[in-house]
Amino acid sequence: MPLQWYILLPLAGGGREGVFMENNYVVGLGEALWDCLPEGRKIGGAPANFAYHAGQFGFNTIAISAIGNDSLGDEIVEKFDENYLHHHLERVDFPTGTVQVQLDDKGIPQYDICEGVAWDNIPWTTEIEAIARKTRAVCFGSLAQRSDVSRQTIRKFLATMPKITSAIGSTASSMPTLKIFDINIRQHFYSKEIIEENLRECNILKINDEELELIAEIYGLKSISAEDQCWVLLAKWNLQMLILTCGTHGSYVYTPGEVSFQPTPMVEVADTVGAGDSFTGSFVACILQGRPVRDAHERAVKVSAFVCTQNGAMPVLPEELRS
Repeated sequence: MPLQWYILLPLAGGGREGVFMENNYVVGLGEALWDCLPEGRKIGGAPANFAYHAGQFGFNTIAISAIGNDSLGDEIVEKFDENYLHHHLERVDFPTGTVQVQLDDKGIPQYDICEGVAWDNIPWTTEIEAIARKTRAVCFGSLAQRSDVSRQTIRKFLATMPKITSAIGSTASSMPTLKIFDINIRQHFYSKEIIEENLRECNILKINDEELELIAEIYGLKSISAEDQCWVLLAKWNLQMLILTCGTHGSYVYTPGEVSFQPTPMVEVADTVGAGDSFTGSFVACILQGRPVRDAHERAVKVSAFVCTQNGAMPVLPEELRS
């Protein structure tokens, strides 16, 4: 069966709605877990947050991970179902993942990410292979690759996706397969080898300013400016885009020969959890809709700012942000 795509139809309000043709997916692949905060447990995991927000733009999204045969795993399924998030969660003989979160004296969260858990052991199955063959965009990070099992599953997923390599900015029918490496470095759960593997495989790199400093140190780029570091990484790894987020100092999207900058809006912050993932999900959705990079960037910043004003990582976006 030939690969199909979304048809974008105009709505009465001037917006656009993604009408999904059954065999295309936007996937968040990696960790699914519970953040155990002083005030209680909250659902966590960047891949699911990414999939949730891309799905609000009309795309058929799936969160892929693994959970245990336990009550915490059951609750993750219930939470995803509550939020109408499609998921493929393999049940494995390891406990559902948890992260112990403590706030330091300045209110900055400190994480203790438990090891030997379900999402460290995402198996490569015929069901996941079938999803990969119909995936046009996937977001993945380095954290879920701290164990060999999940690392190999992510590598096989990337290798199995349709090989469409046209430039971003093409028409929807010829849009390339998007492989977004949201590097998401946590604690000591990374290595130069894993980072290089993923830089070779991805065509979009999402990184924050602290992570950029680490990458610059690894590749001997500390002597040049952050801007030049981004240009070097873009060229060295033949990326189509590099997204750099700098907290309150704004964000940048580098493409060959051009850069887009957007300031960070000043909002009353209720909760920053999931804001970066909402940025990535909405940005990728807009690119898949065929919007220009600058327009996609502007929308992603607005979505992320809105998410910061809400409690929880998966608020429903207002219509004006989704259209």
